[in-house]
Amino acid sequence: MEFHIEKIEAMIYTIRGQRVMMDSDLAKLYGVETKALNQAVKRNRERFPEDFLIEPNSSELASLRSQIVTLEGSSHENHFRHSPFLFTENGVAMLSSVLHSKEAIQVNITIMRAFTKLRSFLAMGSPLEKRVDKIQKETNQLFKIVFERLDHADNQMAAYEEAVTPKLPRIRKKIGLKN
Repeated sequence: MEFHIEKIEAMIYTIRGQRVMMDSDLAKLYGVETKALNQAVKRNRERFPEDFLIEPNSSELASLRSQIVTLEGSSHENHFRHSPFLFTENGVAMLSSVLHSKEAIQVNITIMRAFTKLRSFLAMGSPLEKRVDKIQKETNQLFKIVFERLDHADNQMAAYEEAVTPKLPRIRKKIGLKN
């Protein structure tokens, strides 16, 4: 069974500032029952420290529900019968050591690629944000100079108009940004 990275990316949620995958989604990908996957994890609990496996509290479950609801075509119900295990990227990698099928290995490789793609995409955002901020600051400075020069020219024109013909109305209204 072949899985596309985009389908897997839709199964990645954010809890505690970490990207995670739910046990039920992983079970579907691996072609096993959720109960069987969780039993394998429980038998090998020492392989899944807190930074590999998250057992969410009630507020985190609510956050997870809201993330699931916002995804189109989600097959999850609005409630969980049991609190799901949430696997971080390292936890997903560790699953390959407790699930030994060839299918599990291939699925694991695809999942790792999805996490890597997300990480590189997020890493690209930081330099782009800095460039946009720099362009915005430079543009603001440029507009400030333009408005100052227009105001200066307007003042000179107003002084000239008053000296030559004091009864004529001003030609241009002052433009600029309001404070």
